[in-house]
Amino acid sequence: MSLTNRILVSLALMALAGFAILLNPILDRVERQYLEATEEPMVDVAEILAALLSNQPEAELLAPEAWQRGMDAVKAKPLHARIYNLMKEKVLMDFYIADASGRIVYDSGEAAQVGDDFSIYYDVSKTLAGKYGARSSRTNEEDATSSVMYVGAPIMHDDEILGVLSVYKPQRSMLLFIIETKQRLITLGLITVGTVLLLGWLLSKWVTYPLRRLTGYAAAVSKGERPTAPQMPGRHLRILAETTEAMREALENRKYVESYVQSLTHEMKSPIAGIRGASELLHEELPEAKRVQFLANIKSESVRLQNLVDQLLALASLENRTELGAPTQVSIAALIRRVVNQHQSNLLDKGVSFSLDVAGEIIVKGEEFLLETALNNLVQNAIDFSPTGGTVQIIVDSEKDSVLVKVLDQGEGIPDFAIERVFDRFYSLPRPGSEQKSSGLGLCFAREAIELHQGSLKIGNRNDGSGVEATVMLPCS
Repeated sequence: MSLTNRILVSLALMALAGFAILLNPILDRVERQYLEATEEPMVDVAEILAALLSNQPEAELLAPEAWQRGMDAVKAKPLHARIYNLMKEKVLMDFYIADASGRIVYDSGEAAQVGDDFSIYYDVSKTLAGKYGARSSRTNEEDATSSVMYVGAPIMHDDEILGVLSVYKPQRSMLLFIIETKQRLITLGLITVGTVLLLGWLLSKWVTYPLRRLTGYAAAVSKGERPTAPQMPGRHLRILAETTEAMREALENRKYVESYVQSLTHEMKSPIAGIRGASELLHEELPEAKRVQFLANIKSESVRLQNLVDQLLALASLENRTELGAPTQVSIAALIRRVVNQHQSNLLDKGVSFSLDVAGEIIVKGEEFLLETALNNLVQNAIDFSPTGGTVQIIVDSEKDSVLVKVLDQGEGIPDFAIERVFDRFYSLPRPGSEQKSSGLGLCFAREAIELHQGSLKIGNRNDGSGVEATVMLPCS
């Protein structure tokens, strides 16, 4: 699992745990809060109604016909009271009256029958005892929504309790408010969790972005590329990036030296052996023609060694660079024409011609010497592998913000076994006719020079099988 996903999962678990821990008590409290909010006005109603009966003759208490007429009128009256999302269409609160012994003398609803003994219920017994009396009872013990709230108030006469008036209201009438509030809280909780997860995802991306850059840098290094070391925020990440870059340089230098020593030793064996053999033979009595031949061999092999060393030093110097020194505005068209002029004599010797197709004036920013040397190597390769009477095509075109330079020959193409090795140091194919090989450093130098200019070099066989195509891509200035 990636670091981003680890952070996101951790935040998700924390958000869900916090949601569950916080929301469950809140949801439990919602129902109780509504019951408390309902009980409070019921106390007022009970006290008001009880006060209306207080200090009245006992006959009024025992003959509540007026109450019945009033309640019948209230229940028959059309009611259209919108309370937020609830449309209240009838009065749902009733009351009953019990005498001093706790027996029911009147009930506006269906909670009791006249004569029933309610002295066993808290709302009646506690009120008759001079305390606050209230209760909640189910009409159906198996149905949790059948609870009815009862609140009692004393009916007084000269500081004597004559009876109890209890108002009652089914809790089912409050369910809509309770359910709506719970749903709203759950929705808000889920939105909060979603917001936390979104912020957590953004946070994880922000936190892991430097690490992703460092990972990408390490992956590029492992592929043999030479990316610029990323700038890391924070002291620890900066130290990690600097350490990684130092480690890369140390490993690269070690491999670089090992590879160069092996390759250079292999390439130097042949000319050194030739020089040694020719010098040993010169100690003997030889005809003048043979002596001249061996001296010429020593000279040519010495020149070969000198060129190898010079090219190797130039390539090593280039490979150690990570940026251009003093870039200038370079005209690709002028550069191509100069390279072509330098190879005119080689063309005459091999009977090869040039075909130029330059699309206008295109300017790039770079070091002119490096670009010229790179193109020289590509053109020289095209000439070397072109057949007598062949044509070397050079095409320059622009594509979006880039310039493309293509060098095409009409040779036999690159064998399949060599396609992956054309950029290897000291690797070279025999030239047609002479079967001689180059130092194998020219294409390495060309690629390094072009990549230093933030460009790319690709070499492969032409689609029609009529030779090799080298494509240089450089960003326009």
